[in-house]
Amino acid sequence: MKAFLLLAVGLGITLAATSALAAGRPARCVIDSAGSARWSGPCLFVAERGGSFSVSPQRGSFGDGISVISLYVVSPGSGEVRGLTADGINSRWGPARRATRDRACWIGEDFSLCVY
Repeated sequence: MKAFLLLAVGLGITLAATSALAAGRPARCVIDSAGSARWSGPCLFVAERGGSFSVSPQRGSFGDGISVISLYVVSPGSGEVRGLTADGINSRWGPARRATRDRACWIGEDFSLCVY
């Protein structure tokens, strides 16, 4: 029963993210992550409350199967980043600070996420 509940929650998150991103606006994403190659290309941007947002590549994945990256603003200039795979696996990337030089970028300990 517990496994079924976890699967249902994962599918719900995936469906919500997918339908929300279908209504996103075109943008360009640049993602650097330790251990992975840089990903740069067209993406869909969905603004959320309080400056939070989600992005999804227009085709395929960002790499490592990540189909949605979400940044949740927890305080001004500070956020929490997560990646979601098409299989519904939600991974915590960690805290990020908004870059002072390029306000389109958020910098974490071993990653950066820029959306233009």
